[in-house]
Formats: sequence, structure tokens, C-alpha cells
Amino acid sequence: MQNQPVVVEVVRRSNMSVKEEEIKNFQSSIKFTKHETPMLDELENGPWPSFISGIKTLRDKHPEERINKMTNDLLGQLEHSYETRKGYWKGGTVSVYGYGGGIIPRFSEVGNQFPESKEFHTLRVQPPAGNYYTTDALRKLADSWEKYGSGLVTFHGQTGNIMFIGSTTDATQHFFDEINDYGFDLGGAGPCVRTAMSCVGAGRCEMSNINEHKAHRLLVNNFMDDMHRPALPYKFKFKVSGCPNDCMNSIERADMSIIGTWRDDMQVNQEEWKKFLKEKGRKYAIDNIITRCPTNSLSLSDDDTLDVDNKSCVRCMHCLNVVPKALHPGDDKGATILMGGKRTLKIGDLMGTVIKPFIKLETEEDWEYLVELAEKTIDFWADNALEHERCGEMIERIGLQNFLDGIEEDVDVNMVGHPRESSYVRTDDWDEEAKKWYEKADERIA
Repeated sequence: MQNQPVVVEVVRRSNMSVKEEEIKNFQSSIKFTKHETPMLDELENGPWPSFISGIKTLRDKHPEERINKMTNDLLGQLEHSYETRKGYWKGGTVSVYGYGGGIIPRFSEVGNQFPESKEFHTLRVQPPAGNYYTTDALRKLADSWEKYGSGLVTFHGQTGNIMFIGSTTDATQHFFDEINDYGFDLGGAGPCVRTAMSCVGAGRCEMSNINEHKAHRLLVNNFMDDMHRPALPYKFKFKVSGCPNDCMNSIERADMSIIGTWRDDMQVNQEEWKKFLKEKGRKYAIDNIITRCPTNSLSLSDDDTLDVDNKSCVRCMHCLNVVPKALHPGDDKGATILMGGKRTLKIGDLMGTVIKPFIKLETEEDWEYLVELAEKTIDFWADNALEHERCGEMIERIGLQNFLDGIEEDVDVNMVGHPRESSYVRTDDWDEEAKKWYEKADERIA
């Protein structure tokens, strides 16, 4: 049985600095039924911040009575779910004019018990590339959400969106209209192209190899219609990481992954390397860098210089991360494109497969090729995938060769599914295949 509620008094407080007498005039007492939440209370114990504490703050201290009551019933329903071990949210259809996606509908099956949160929809809003915001933009978003929503915001969902959690059906259109006026748009939800993600890039990271934010915006702008009007077999995600550290986890999470890399020698500043050795010692360098190289590409010379076997380097980034002052990516920079990454659904986790080992992203022709490759991929997947089937699952079902034929890409000996492995080229006629590859390489150079 659910615990009997008790009555609590919440005092409205202004978040503005005003005179004491004005505060006194502004304040008013609100009485509402506060649900007891003994099971949720346990989630506040321990060393880590709890989302329960955040919701309780909105319930107990927010100046808007509507938000107080909404979050109170939200906590009540969640406690009820914990008690019964059953979820009570169901979907439906909620949208704004002209759009088919961007909103995740949530209707409560126990709305009669918790009427203030019987509708608790989530709006996905596109963030700027690299998640760079101005303080003014953040204030506007927060103010708009306090006006039309619950006050709960998540930065950011796995798809990359700002998640505005908790709105009524009537309020969704008003919220969208307001944020759209100052430049924000809804993201993807449902069987559609999802909002892209990109790392902070060259603005903050010395490991960057490409213009991550241009790639992000270019792909989003070209596939905006597929984002707002779901008409695909399932979701399709773009993610852009500026280096093989892959801070966006694109290789595991993205149907099309763009990862910055380089194809010449890693840059070594021997003076900075020696300074590092002098500070940390040879043993530290050997134990934590040299022996950690997965391909044994590093060696420490007698004169304390670092030797790098660049042909064996697989760009794991470990050494560059440990000594960023001494080690840097090469000068011949570009991107590796992978397809088919996804988390568990039908056939388990899939890592992205290398489709384009290296492309430059500098000229307009390079950027046009990136968009064209994405268009071909989405079109082929849309025509050939089963319902609720991700791109990687389709590739597993039909075979990589058929997929490459469908997107009009040639087999390349540098395509790999796993490190140190080339599984897509036959070896019984290796000389002939190698000759073909070098002929195509010469054509590209010419």
C-alpha cells in the first residue's frame, strides 16, 4: 500500500535581488499534498549527487506553484512504480505544427492518482555544434522552460539533444514557438535522422584533426527534413570526433561515424619529451607509456629521445594523451568514416566498420563528398532495411560487399572491422587485388 500523504507548506521565493518589503509582498503560502517517498529517499544516500534531490528542490523551493505540484506528483508516481515494480508511462502522439518528431510523449496510466503529472512529455532541442552556449542563450532556455515546463532539463541526451523533461500537451507548442523565435529547433525522435553530436574540437583541444563543427552542422542542415518528419526504418545517428580518442563514442553509438586522424608521422618534440623524462624519470615513461603501446611502436633511446615506428602506430592516442606537450598528431590530417555502430537491440552491440579509411576534409569537393556519402547510405538503408533495423544490423544481414555496392564504394584493403585485421579482401589472388588497389590510388592522385 502507498503511504498516506502529508501536508507541507512551501514558501514562494524570488530568485531576484529585491528589497525586503518587496519580497514580503511577493511571497505567498501554498499548501499541497506532499507524497511520502521512503524508497526514493534511499537514492539520496551515498557519495554521488541524486536526481531525486534535484526534483525535490523544484518541489520544495521553486517559486511557481504549478512546478511545485507537478514535480510532487512526479515523485509520487515514481515511488508508486518502485513499490509495484511497474512503469506507468505510455506513449502517444504529440507534435508541433509542421513537425512529426522531436517530442517524446509520456502519458500516465495512473493520472487519476497523480493528476499534476499525468502529462509529462519530453522535448528534444538541438544544441549548438560542440555544445558551445552563450550565457544569454542558457538563460533564455531556462526562462522559457520555467514558463511552460517542469523545470527539469538534461544536458545532454545520448542522441545529443537538450532534453526538456515534463510538459503538457497544450504547452509544447508555446514552448517551441518561443525558443524557435530566438534560434533553437527541435531535434529528432522516432524513426528518423537524429540530432548529430560533435566534440568540443579545435576550440579547446589540441588533438583535433578536422573541422568537427562544420561537419556537424553540414550534416544536420542537409538532413533536417529527415529529422523532423520520421519516415525511416529506425533511427540513424551521426557523430563527429576530432581525433581517435573519440570523445563522442561514435564508433559504438553512430550509424555514420566521422573520426579525425592523420596519415603521416606523429610529431615529436624531443626537447619537451626530455623535460618530461627529467620530471618523471625513465622508469615512469617505460612503465606508463612505452610498454602501454599496443603495437610496440615506441622505444626509448640511450640519449633519452623517443623513437616512433609510425607504420605500426594504430593511433590509440595513449602516448599523446600522457605527454601532450611533446607528442602531437601529424600534419596530413583528415578523417576515417565508419558505418554501423550501435548499442544492443536485435543482435547485440556493433562497432562501426571502416568504410572510408582516410579522406581529407578541406575543400568544398571534400565536404560535398561527405554529404553525398551520407545521402547514399541513408537512401540505401531506407530502401533495404527491415522495420526497426539499424544500419549496422542491415550490413550484418546482407553482407558488407552488397552494402558497398549499394552506396557505390569500392573495397579497400585498409577497411577493417577490428584492429590489425583486413577481413574484406581475398588473399588467394593477393597480387591481382593489390595491383587494382594501386591503380585506383594512382587515379585518385592524378
